[in-house]
Amino acid sequence: MKKTLVIVAHPDIKNSVINKRWIEELQQYPDKFTVHELYTSYPDGRIDVTKEQALVDAHQDLVFQFPIYWFNCPPLLKQWLDDVLTYGWAYGSTGNHLKNKKITLAVSAGIKEKDYSTNGRYQFSLKELCSPFELTAHYVKADYQPMYTFYGMDTNPEEGEIQPTINEIEQSAKNYVKYLFEMG
Repeated sequence: MKKTLVIVAHPDIKNSVINKRWIEELQQYPDKFTVHELYTSYPDGRIDVTKEQALVDAHQDLVFQFPIYWFNCPPLLKQWLDDVLTYGWAYGSTGNHLKNKKITLAVSAGIKEKDYSTNGRYQFSLKELCSPFELTAHYVKADYQPMYTFYGMDTNPEEGEIQPTINEIEQSAKNYVKYLFEMG
């Protein structure tokens, strides 16, 4: 059984809390997960498409892990999608390299879940904001799985919001790996 490729796109992983902790948890299972940090691999933003396609081909499933960044993914992940998912490789009459691969997202959102709702501050759910990923997965004939999320890392104490506890962060990392094991 091939491993799962976790493509991490965090522009400031050194100062991350959630995404960095998730990486640490994933790295405890090197026989199951390959963690690939885009901003570390491509600090100049020039993506080696052939290398990336070979990396995807060498893995059974694919996870895109990132923080919500202006209600979207960080720019290097968008560039990765644009550059790597090429005609003839990911889609088109001969583009079948992602066919039947399970693809999911692992997303951290700074605000609370209630803010991502029809009646919330931003009037859209996180699922709605991430729907282009689901559509992309369907387009390349992959098997899209529900995303794993963590809400509320960036809170506003003035509004009575409470930051997640160390225990909640630790539990999210354990639950993340458990989710990925169950997905596979």
